[in-house]
Amino acid sequence: MFFEQLLLGMIGLAAGGITAGAVYAFIVAIGLVQRLAAKTGTAHRVGLYEDSIILGGTLGSVLYFYPFSIPGGQVLCGVLGICYGVFIGSLIMCLAETLDVLPILSRRFRLAGGLQYVIFSLALGKMLGAFLYFFLGINGS
Repeated sequence: MFFEQLLLGMIGLAAGGITAGAVYAFIVAIGLVQRLAAKTGTAHRVGLYEDSIILGGTLGSVLYFYPFSIPGGQVLCGVLGICYGVFIGSLIMCLAETLDVLPILSRRFRLAGGLQYVIFSLALGKMLGAFLYFFLGINGS
């Protein structure tokens, strides 16, 4: 029984490591860190960005398995939610830019200008959908 649990633990740890490695490789492959550093003019801090992403992923995994409360309540929860949203939004925009989604979208719909409004409306729709799902319990079923 002990060896079975030990083997399952080792397999789970290995699978988690492979998955985490794939996620970090994906972030590097689409150039998220380099694009953020280039856009903000902080190319000399790329190492800090990379360390922060790895530390955040590691701490997130640890907190998932060993939950504890952090003082700060709803204010801290709101700040962290905004930080998560900025990261996910950056990740999505880098992926869209890497796949050339926005130029293809503008050619298909023959947009001469106003692409920023299309992007804003997509983000607003995503925010509205999340609000309806999480706060009002409307989940489409």
